[in-house]
Amino acid sequence: MEPLGPRIVVTAFDGWNDAGEAASSAIEMIRADGDYELVHSIDPELYFDYQYTRPSVGMDGDGQRRLRWPEAKLWRPTGKREGTRFWLLTGAEPARAWQAFAAEFIDLALRDDVTGFITLGAMLSDVPHTRPISIFASSENEQVRSSLALDRSGYEGPVGILSVLEHAAEGAGIPSATLWASVPHYVATATPSPKATLALLDRLHELTGVDIPRGQLRTEAATWEASIDAAAAEDEDMAEYIRQLEQTRDTWDSPEASGDAIAQAFERYLRRGGDGPGEHRKR
Repeated sequence: MEPLGPRIVVTAFDGWNDAGEAASSAIEMIRADGDYELVHSIDPELYFDYQYTRPSVGMDGDGQRRLRWPEAKLWRPTGKREGTRFWLLTGAEPARAWQAFAAEFIDLALRDDVTGFITLGAMLSDVPHTRPISIFASSENEQVRSSLALDRSGYEGPVGILSVLEHAAEGAGIPSATLWASVPHYVATATPSPKATLALLDRLHELTGVDIPRGQLRTEAATWEASIDAAAAEDEDMAEYIRQLEQTRDTWDSPEASGDAIAQAFERYLRRGGDGPGEHRKR
């Protein structure tokens, strides 16, 4: 049996865990591919600071103005489907009571007999948009690492809610893994980043065997890259900076580059500010 089993929670959160909206967009594509029912929605009064994560107002289907509060929800797949199935946990990163927040959702996962837990994140990094998006895949579970050839992060320092949930899952006996996409920091305004979403879904497929339809993502990724190429063509400083990043990335990808060297580069990104590079992280 695969180390993550046939019932896996896949989770992503809005905010600085989600550069280019890559991780949350991946969850949206997974949900759009199947039928899901809402298992649980948290009480926002318990976990959010509304001065930091404000409610919003919008029109409903009847044309009435409605307040929308920050939320986090767990969705369960419905109907019969062979093979591995995904539960989806998504929402806004909470501002407080993280241990209680994690325990609330891990208890629900245990009730549904979930067998694995995968967190998806994306960080703004010093990488070129012209090369494949790097995905750092790691796990604190020795069996998962061995079976899926994942790394073990050596990072020590501040973390985000994804790390808290992963730790809580492992503590409850649910094997876990985490996937982080590196999004070029100099295109922070070019959101969303379909190329990063595509890379996360491709790596998730490799880990679980679940084939998620990509829709127009490949076309959107090509358009995203072309739009940045056009901007760089009009800015020599930006073009030169991209060339430097390309040289660094090509060195990483050379036969002489070791997996340890790439992992060490990822750790340097983390040390800039928790789960992502500090000066570039999305707020």
